[in-house]
Amino acid sequence: MSYKLETVELDEVRRVVVKVGSAVVAPGGVLDIKAVERLVDEIAMLRQTGIEVVLVSSGAVALGYQSLGLETMPAIVRQKQAAAAIGQPNLMRTYSELLAKSKNTAAQVLLTSDDFGHRERFLNARNTIETLLGAGVIPIVNENDSVAFDENKLGDNDRLSALVATSIDADLLVLLSVAPGLMDMSTGKIIPVVEEIDDVRKLVDVNHSSGVGTGGMATKLDAAVIVKGQGITAHLAKGPTDEVPDPIARIMRDEPIGTRFVSLASARRASRKDWIATATRSLGVLVIDEGAVRAIRERGASLLPGGIVRVDGRFESKSAVELHDAKGRCVARGLTSYSSTEIQRIKGLQSDAIEAALGFAHATEVIHRDDLHVQEDWA
Repeated sequence: MSYKLETVELDEVRRVVVKVGSAVVAPGGVLDIKAVERLVDEIAMLRQTGIEVVLVSSGAVALGYQSLGLETMPAIVRQKQAAAAIGQPNLMRTYSELLAKSKNTAAQVLLTSDDFGHRERFLNARNTIETLLGAGVIPIVNENDSVAFDENKLGDNDRLSALVATSIDADLLVLLSVAPGLMDMSTGKIIPVVEEIDDVRKLVDVNHSSGVGTGGMATKLDAAVIVKGQGITAHLAKGPTDEVPDPIARIMRDEPIGTRFVSLASARRASRKDWIATATRSLGVLVIDEGAVRAIRERGASLLPGGIVRVDGRFESKSAVELHDAKGRCVARGLTSYSSTEIQRIKGLQSDAIEAALGFAHATEVIHRDDLHVQEDWA
């Protein structure tokens, strides 16, 4: 199977976030087992090719509200929370049992906006997902509706899926909906490719909602904006149906289906490094030797533990730090693979000695070159 994407090179498609809406999973509050089976088959197909997958699935409230004696999706917060408490276990059991048939393991990850607003909780959530992916497990993410309230709700899983995609540096966000794509209301035709999202907002019915979901086309455009800002391509398509049982496979084969929101791979790398340079607060300093300075500036190399002379400050892994030369000049900024305590123990060592020193090895480098922004005004 070919995995050609217009905006991402073949060997860069390594991690995909798939979001599926309530109206696909549970139309009218009833589980559509055929649609879920097809979705799981698509996920298993991606895993067989070595692609990591995170599934962001709506449907908990839709699957639970009828058990409360309600005839329609609840609008009262406590009823939504109760419905989610009923529906979420059923949803997870279905996914787990179906994925097990292809020898895949599912894991539940429930998040609220607070988990993205507080750095420590954000890092914990990201590290959990990264650890699951590293173990070959499929994280199934949903908003924690059973405890979330208006002030800490993300509001819809379109936005949640975009935040997850950016937080784990995904290559592609697939939004599966009851909508076949982004429709131009003036022509009644699907818009196949969107380069500038602001240009199409006026052409679509942004207020349309499925009736069982909390989002609409507006939230899908918002999700596309979020990931585009990090250089991640988004693709909107209709969820699995009898007519099109394999929308994800068709997207991956670059067949004409739904709407693609273009984001160049080169912009992805640039935007990440720009974010490291400007949007992250430095929590520490790593003083590096002259050899490391030359390797980083002249060859674009990663920072290895052998080049580190001193560690200043206290910070956790994935924190932003500055790299200084012996004269105190800032050479670069980057995101660390290890905490300050761990770096203290491995500084000056060869990479192959990390595991012996720490008892584990997250990576062979302290800061990967993709997580380094070199200061242009250094002299």
